[in-house]
Amino acid sequence: MNNPKATKNKPGMKSFPRSFWTVITMEFFERGSYYGVMSVLSVYLVLSIPEGGLGFSKESVGVIKSTITPLLYFLPILAGALADRFGYRKTLMMAFTVMSTGYFFTSLSTSYSMVFLSLILMAIGAGFFKPIISGTIARVTDESNSSLGFGIYYWSINLGAFIFPLLLVPYLKSIGWSYIFVMAAVGTGSMLLLNIFVYREPPRPKSTKPLIDVFKGIFLVLKDYRFLLMIFIYSGFWIMYFQMFDTVLWYLKDYIDMTPVNNAVNSFLGLFVSEPSWKFDTEHVTVISSGCIILLQLLVSSIVRKTPALPTMIAGIALGTIGMAILSLSTYSWVFIGGIVIFSIGEMTAHPKFISYVGLIAPADKKALYQGYAFLYGVIGSGIGGILGATLYVHFVDKLHQPGVLWFIFSLIGVATIIGLLLYNKYILPRKPMSE
Repeated sequence: MNNPKATKNKPGMKSFPRSFWTVITMEFFERGSYYGVMSVLSVYLVLSIPEGGLGFSKESVGVIKSTITPLLYFLPILAGALADRFGYRKTLMMAFTVMSTGYFFTSLSTSYSMVFLSLILMAIGAGFFKPIISGTIARVTDESNSSLGFGIYYWSINLGAFIFPLLLVPYLKSIGWSYIFVMAAVGTGSMLLLNIFVYREPPRPKSTKPLIDVFKGIFLVLKDYRFLLMIFIYSGFWIMYFQMFDTVLWYLKDYIDMTPVNNAVNSFLGLFVSEPSWKFDTEHVTVISSGCIILLQLLVSSIVRKTPALPTMIAGIALGTIGMAILSLSTYSWVFIGGIVIFSIGEMTAHPKFISYVGLIAPADKKALYQGYAFLYGVIGSGIGGILGATLYVHFVDKLHQPGVLWFIFSLIGVATIIGLLLYNKYILPRKPMSE
């Protein structure tokens, strides 16, 4: 009998079974489709109808983003339990079907309510998809190749987030904005074929967790005010992060002249092709972020490999705060890109150490449980960030024409996050792991 975990004697890439590469392919297309859409969604929704958009208000878009993104972060904990009980293939069938349908209906919809409902469908499908991939990788790898397997997994995420907005989105946008959603529908819907004909169910756990135990776990975590306070403080950084998909894109569209960047890139491309006409646009903000992670994550991780968790988290958040503050200094294009790059370096510095920090402060007998609920930073950060960002943008940028104030306020959120973590570590965190 073929045991997908019987790989200890095989080196490197050859140690992974077919199911591993199947889910890596699924992850690449799903994340590429998702980030391809998210790289332009907030601009498309507020763009005027004559310009090809839907003409929604920024505040109403903030409500959409503060609904669908928290769903993406919350649903995986329920989806994981359901997948263990009913099977990964069945869960993937549902996830890809619902996700693809959501993207397709978004491409057809023009009313606010229909767009909102379509994007909720997309978020439900994506939320159920997320834990199946990491769960499959965990079940088809072992101690000898797990680190490499999850490294490939994270690279596939960022590779999709890099390639789709860089190559596909600009071309599709030139035809019609709705084709971006059609692309995402095809990109995720086609994965049904992989699921039906190629994917193989990984070994199921001997005992599956009843859904009631999931809710018991939520209750146990919610009772721990110290853990929730730490998550709430850390979510301040993610309030800033989620601006990269909303207010930063609006700011780029409204204020930044990217001609110097376009000239520099086209001068370089001119070495290889004649008369290049590349243009930096909103989708390239996502390209910068994912490109930085692809190029620098291994370097950054090696630098901070042995540094303490909390100081490294604070250093990363400080870099992110500086990156956000840089946006307030000037509307010059290279200053804008510099701010995005520095913020991205801050993200890749802070977040891996956050996972480590959760492990340090969790009760010794509940570390896995607490790690499972650490995702709440995304629920809180996106839930607040969408509405807050849109409200502040309308007031300070659209009405008062003071974008610098907007970025200064978000920088203050970063400073408050750093101060909050320092105070938490000194006064709230007990000297020994929490046990009650």
